[in-house]
Amino acid sequence: MAMAPLLFLFQILFSFPVVQSLFATSLSPNPLTVSVTDFGAVGDGVRYDTGAIQAAINSCPEGHRCRVKFPAPGRYLTATVFLKSGVALDVAAGATVVGGARQEDYPADPARWYVVVAENATEVGVGGGGVVDGQAEKFVVRKDPRKNVMVSWNKTGACLGDECRPRLIVRSNNISINDVSIYGDFNIPNNDGIDIEDSNNTVITRCHIDTGDDAICPKSSTGPVYNLTATNCWIRTKSCAIKLGSASWFDFKHFVFDNITIVDSHRGLGFQIRDGGNASDIVFSNMNISTRYYDPSWWGRAEPIYVTTCPRDSTSKEGSISNILFINISANSENGIFLSGSEKGLLRNLRFINVDLTYKRITNDTGELFDYRPGCQDLVKHRTAGMMMENIEGLEVKNVKMTWSKNGHVNQWNNPLEFRPSTVNNISFLNFHSGLVKGKWENGHKQREEQLLCASLPSMTFSIQNIVIESSGKCDLVALFGVSNKLATLNQCVTLLLHLLCLQHRI
Repeated sequence: MAMAPLLFLFQILFSFPVVQSLFATSLSPNPLTVSVTDFGAVGDGVRYDTGAIQAAINSCPEGHRCRVKFPAPGRYLTATVFLKSGVALDVAAGATVVGGARQEDYPADPARWYVVVAENATEVGVGGGGVVDGQAEKFVVRKDPRKNVMVSWNKTGACLGDECRPRLIVRSNNISINDVSIYGDFNIPNNDGIDIEDSNNTVITRCHIDTGDDAICPKSSTGPVYNLTATNCWIRTKSCAIKLGSASWFDFKHFVFDNITIVDSHRGLGFQIRDGGNASDIVFSNMNISTRYYDPSWWGRAEPIYVTTCPRDSTSKEGSISNILFINISANSENGIFLSGSEKGLLRNLRFINVDLTYKRITNDTGELFDYRPGCQDLVKHRTAGMMMENIEGLEVKNVKMTWSKNGHVNQWNNPLEFRPSTVNNISFLNFHSGLVKGKWENGHKQREEQLLCASLPSMTFSIQNIVIESSGKCDLVALFGVSNKLATLNQCVTLLLHLLCLQHRI
């Protein structure tokens, strides 16, 4: 019998992780059931029920599946409790498990600073339709319009990144996360939704994630991450909705993300490969994405899709990204797609099929920054393009449309396609369209029907079919394409493309 949906209030790091465990919700139809109230829990939200909860868990016999119930109504205040194999917490609708706000409520080891921990356990889970509340506001030292400042329990006087980050799944196998809602304070940094670290065979479905930092975030710190599927989810975040990395010492492989809605986020789909690992064989399909600018102290620049490799620092290796498919994607964004490999960490075989991009500036941000963080070049002043590309070996663009919306500050944009002065080879464009919404533009800007193709075109291999570039009919290569008059560096195919576009704007 499936357990009812559960609500998590992941407002800060102290919520629900699973450490070195096998997380499962498919318990037997008739497990043994015990209630925390039978062991003395009062559920008044004032007195601690830690002892009663742990006693109920410990009462479950070894080798049997056991459900520990939290009856409603009730607010069960607790310090860290530890699950053991075969035990699932059943938090009834109307009941809340409340994490304590004192340092002594949590173990000395920061890796265990959570309300519920399962270590070296199998067949464990949490469900039931209730709430797990980490009491975020109790850990905010100072409100800040950009990012709240958090309490620190270390000697530095500041809450460092990994110290503050909730890790839901760590070194685990065969995990199901279904019908879970996660609400995190939108102004708390490192306030991730679902982190899947060094874990394999994970399924996430029908989840609602609304949090300050990355929403679904696989990480590979001590081992690879394989076979992750996420479907039918709704996400809002001030960081990246779905991000691989930036902890990326090992490989990511065989991921599927399907039918996911991303709204008002700082970045949509992201890869931050920084530590020598490789990401491959990953599919993003049937996505609706809406991104916007937030304060630049948060990683992200409103990119709907962001794919990057580079070494984190001088001691880091360069990883790679290959065989990535983006299909049936619709996006409304303040910024363009950002594809940036590194010299020894190329992006290989990226495919964009049936992608509809609408670009419009809705905030006061001028968008004149590239964001390479962490590591790399950090923030770089540069006007953004519809799609920026560098260090790529193999790119297919098929049935892709870019539209710049009126009242969208079109004059602040660079060209639709920008090839940075790096190695970019084996590119195929089939049915690519770039144009503006017709009509007058705000602030008396000149109506720009002509669209630029690229800021610079290094020598590359092109396959071109059915490209449509809306134009006023003027054949000014410098104005239209943003290239110098020196075409000697362009190979014959690209030179032919330029001439044909000037003659008829269509191939």
